[in-house]
Amino acid sequence: MKIEKIDGEFSVCKVKDYSQVNLRAAFCFTGSTDEEKSLVCLTADVPDNAECCDNGWRALRIKGMLDFSLIGILAQISSLLAGNKIGLFAISTYNTDYILTKKENYAKALDVLASAGYEII
Repeated sequence: MKIEKIDGEFSVCKVKDYSQVNLRAAFCFTGSTDEEKSLVCLTADVPDNAECCDNGWRALRIKGMLDFSLIGILAQISSLLAGNKIGLFAISTYNTDYILTKKENYAKALDVLASAGYEII
């Protein structure tokens, strides 16, 4: 399986509303519940109405379109990283999954995944 490195630094934010979010940005992940509105985007795209942000994330994309019947992809990656004391933030889209790690763990995460047989591109 191929894992693609994504350039740029990401932020995980809580926003007041989505009025200032650039929905046309290359990377814009939103989540809304009865308790909060969340945003994950490139740090350069964090809107002014962000109530709080956790900066310093780097992202990886599982390359290719993943079929919904596939089981355990995130679990395997999560286990590998957890076994090496690397936390992650996962985002799933219709096509694939994204894995974010703090920038200080990024190189180690790439090494761990490569050692486990993932092709890093």
